[in-house]
Amino acid sequence: MDEYNRFVDWDKMDVTVQSQDIKELSCTEFQELKQLARQGYWAKSHSLRAKVYHKLISNIPCRTVTPDANVYRDIVVKIVGKRNSSSLPLPEFVDDSLVPTYCLNAEGIGAVRKIILCIANQFPDISFCPALPSVIALLLHYSKDEAECFEQVCRILACNDPSKRLIDQTFLAFESSCMTFGDLVNKYCQAAHKLMVAVSEDVLEVYSDWQRWLFGELPMVYIARVFDVFLVEGYKVLYRVALAILKFFHKVRAGQPMESDSVQQDIRAFVRDIAKSVSPERLLEKAFAIRLFSRKEIQLLQMANEKALQQKGITVKQKSVTSPKRQNVHLAVHAENFKSEIVSVKEMRDIWSWIPERFALCQPLLLFTTLEHGCSLSRFYSHSEGHEPTLVLIKTTAKEVCGAYLSTDWSERRRGGNKLSFFGTGECFVFRLQPEVERYEWVIIKHPELAASGSEPENHASPASNTLSFRSTPSDPSDRLSPFLSARHFNLPSKTASMFMAGSSECIIIGGGDGQALYLDADLNHGRTSHCNTFNNQPLCSESFQISVLENNSLEYLIAYTNLGCHLWPHTYFPITLFLILHVLFIGLL
Repeated sequence: MDEYNRFVDWDKMDVTVQSQDIKELSCTEFQELKQLARQGYWAKSHSLRAKVYHKLISNIPCRTVTPDANVYRDIVVKIVGKRNSSSLPLPEFVDDSLVPTYCLNAEGIGAVRKIILCIANQFPDISFCPALPSVIALLLHYSKDEAECFEQVCRILACNDPSKRLIDQTFLAFESSCMTFGDLVNKYCQAAHKLMVAVSEDVLEVYSDWQRWLFGELPMVYIARVFDVFLVEGYKVLYRVALAILKFFHKVRAGQPMESDSVQQDIRAFVRDIAKSVSPERLLEKAFAIRLFSRKEIQLLQMANEKALQQKGITVKQKSVTSPKRQNVHLAVHAENFKSEIVSVKEMRDIWSWIPERFALCQPLLLFTTLEHGCSLSRFYSHSEGHEPTLVLIKTTAKEVCGAYLSTDWSERRRGGNKLSFFGTGECFVFRLQPEVERYEWVIIKHPELAASGSEPENHASPASNTLSFRSTPSDPSDRLSPFLSARHFNLPSKTASMFMAGSSECIIIGGGDGQALYLDADLNHGRTSHCNTFNNQPLCSESFQISVLENNSLEYLIAYTNLGCHLWPHTYFPITLFLILHVLFIGLL
């Protein structure tokens, strides 16, 4: 074999990889490289792939001082010495039980652990990096020795291009990527998402496994094909492939009973045995056939989710004395703290699966109910202002149940002066639960071709006796719930495509344009529903209805303050700021 065979057990490798003629790769243009990577041009030549990897990784922009092969040769003796590397504990930032072998021989398996230990020595700022063992094991196939593999991995870890995201190295980055994946599934894989909601109590926990599918369960020949494209196109490739895996899992398993008590275990098993149903070529074809997100959208989602986690104090991995596994920060709706006369805990969990991932760590807190606070729109506003996002639930006298998820504080209605003005973002949606379940999102999400980046639109309409004017969300997009879904980012062909929410002393309107998804009167007693352009929805219940009960819930954080190892529930109204001040003073006294 060639010079890149030291760590490979060729008896376990695909024979076609050994039989291809060596080819050269002379192109340097990104578009041509991208096409060749997707087509698997170097996938069946072991030596060519090694040369391409070396070339691509050497072009990664890195920090000025990045450990190289010579550093490895200097430190490996000090760190490992003559000890058996399998007996040395791995750093906490990787999962010791997830170190793939990827057709490596005994020397290669030992080399993975040695390289991990040396990287821990050189990168003390890495706090959580479960993908690292997989990356090392893969790159060992295409390295002449351990030192060369170490240098390549270090270049990936030391990338300093802010626009080029490669491998998550902190718990915050990892968790926010899991939340971002959940957002993308929710928006672009709705059939698979419905299955996950139906078979799992905590769908967020299922989605937190997405990187393990790629860097733990996926067979070597598959992850190598993914890595080919990843080195050229970056992090978004991982999201695309994970979404494709979920789509194939749904296609294969839909209508069939789960094979175990855990859908997580079923998906892992499906990925391990993916060769039975999907080829590497078909997997990548499916991944790149998904018409969805841009790099900018992923970056905005990632930033929003990181910000949400930081606000909740979830920035580091929590240690557990009873289990070496990572504590999952994703929390389902807690039955003991949930209160509603309209929906059950199961129904609320279904609704929770629809909301943006960064708020799915929240718990519903009842702000207003007509049963307790009376049928008064002014009291609705007084109890609801200062909270965003909120969830309105309505039960009619005909026992129909519908509602709306609203992204923005109701106090924003005052910015329109005496005019009934629309506000909010494209994360708003409306839904019905009874007699059947259906959600209606902003029309632009399902039909992005209707929108193009452009200037802020102006809308004017006159339903009923009110004059309506369109306002976009407040001017600072970094403080909005989802900047990429703010209406001001789009030049919309229809002036009514962004009428999310509006309110006055006379009524509440949700959704507009050729009708309203929900119209509620000042007494919160009667309402209307019809198709509207904003959500392209069917009537949510009887077109003219009488309200039996109306509830408004805020989404409040369950703050995991990891340094203290305790949890603070917002419904206790304990002032978080005061708590942190007292904590600092206490530390100072010590």
